[in-house]
Amino acid sequence: MSIWGKVIGGVAGFAIGGPLGALAGALAGHAVDSAKRLRQLMPDIEQKRTAFTAAVVVLAAKMAKVDGTVTRAEIDAVKAIFRIPGQDMGEVGRLFDQARKDATGYEPYAEQIAELFRGHPAVLEGLLAALFHIAKADGVIHPAEREYLNRVAEIFGFGPDRFARIDAGHAGPDEGDPYEILGAAKDAPEAEVKAAWRKLTRENHPDRLVAEGLPQEFVDLANEKMATINVAYDRIAKNRGFK
Repeated sequence: MSIWGKVIGGVAGFAIGGPLGALAGALAGHAVDSAKRLRQLMPDIEQKRTAFTAAVVVLAAKMAKVDGTVTRAEIDAVKAIFRIPGQDMGEVGRLFDQARKDATGYEPYAEQIAELFRGHPAVLEGLLAALFHIAKADGVIHPAEREYLNRVAEIFGFGPDRFARIDAGHAGPDEGDPYEILGAAKDAPEAEVKAAWRKLTRENHPDRLVAEGLPQEFVDLANEKMATINVAYDRIAKNRGFK
């Protein structure tokens, strides 16, 4: 079963419990509180991948609610990046709509996913990257969307400097400040810049992210982020004549 099949089939409700599981389970018509044994039988990595995927849909829907508009470009971004099979598109749309109409705020969902991936900040960055990508799909990030993204980042445990680095990375590899993308000071010596670059490439390598719980369907985002990190370093190295 594909990751999307698990989410829309109600497996998310069985696998992860909490507010995310309750929303997915309710959509599928399951009573998630009676499925503890199935949750125990499901491998931990599969629970995390299913939770990650459900969280992207739910938090994207909640983000769409903050500015009151879901644009065609945002919908197309979801379809293109997340490789949702055609036969699953309608059901994923139902989950999105259910989350958007749900009266519960977004904080409980963000808090649950932060707890699930505690100790795996690069995976949480991957989720935030997905939300950034959707927000900027129509060419501009609405102030309410930026505030939402900042608050989700705070719940994930990311401080202002880390949020600024993530934000800079979504301006585009040739437009964002390369030092902000790497999280390095503009006057940092060559060794520090190289160390920052190496640290980010280790943390954000697609294979590592998949091993930690990011579904294969989201690897394109990880590859895009790696490219941005490498371009930022190359720009600095060329400008400063690093050997």
